[in-house]
Amino acid sequence: MPLVKPLSPEANLEVKELAEFFNETLGFCPNSVLTMQIRPEVASAFIGLNKAVMENHGTVTSALKRMIAWVSSNAAGCRYCQAHAIRAAERYGANSEQLENIWEYRTHEAFNEAERAALDFALAASQTPNAVDAELEERLQNHWDEGEIVEILGVISLFGYLNRWNDSMGTSIEAGAIESAEKYLTKNGWNKGKHN
Repeated sequence: MPLVKPLSPEANLEVKELAEFFNETLGFCPNSVLTMQIRPEVASAFIGLNKAVMENHGTVTSALKRMIAWVSSNAAGCRYCQAHAIRAAERYGANSEQLENIWEYRTHEAFNEAERAALDFALAASQTPNAVDAELEERLQNHWDEGEIVEILGVISLFGYLNRWNDSMGTSIEAGAIESAEKYLTKNGWNKGKHN
């Protein structure tokens, strides 16, 4: 059971309206947001940050942002966020070959060098202690401009918050997220863990 039970989507109409963003992203309002709405200002601020971070300003696609979120969540071990990230990547048009081989992004031909640099950065930046080094910075800068690097790190940082929130809260995972995770992640050992 989660540490704190999520409220009904109807509990706060202002948060509900803001959270409609997630109907596009995931097809449902996440239980994490329904828990945050116990303090509506937290839910509202989080939704605003999520929208700002996930909006596209350069060539970091919506699908790649969600794959970055998956790598970051995988490094942190948050199964809830792994499932959400892979679902959102699927809904935002990541090609099925990439989704089916996300575990092998470093070597699989479905990923190009720019994507590998972004995903390696996500992995290194999500570790404790932080593993970003000069060589990785150079690789990232060879493929992405400063604005795009800010977007990439914005995704990693947003999911750092979500990974801690959902793993500490033990947030219950929704059926749609389970469906996508089972489709793409279970072959490599993904399961719901504490997120029942």
